[in-house]
Amino acid sequence: MPNFDQEFENTRLAMLAKQYPEIVKVNGEVVFCAEDNEDRLSGTRWKVEADIFEQAAESGFKVHLIELLDNFIQYRGKCAELPKKEGVVRFSNGKMNINWLPDGSTELS
Repeated sequence: MPNFDQEFENTRLAMLAKQYPEIVKVNGEVVFCAEDNEDRLSGTRWKVEADIFEQAAESGFKVHLIELLDNFIQYRGKCAELPKKEGVVRFSNGKMNINWLPDGSTELS
């Protein structure tokens, strides 16, 4: 089992924020959860300002963030890092962060 890299997620989110500065300058959050029996993303709920959701979808940001979240969930599963099923990504002022939550914490679970 590989050792969990504590900087893996934050580094990837910082790289994504640099790719999409116009989107992450506004306030937004993405709540997510994974499959119960598999380390794969199963759902998201987006809460963003203004018409950023459309821009996020058209620019590729939404797809890239969803792919990253799926990768994070798989990586945590391989490293046996908990929690690994639910969390929230927040962005504003050009920065992004992720908070992992205990299983059953979100309305998506």
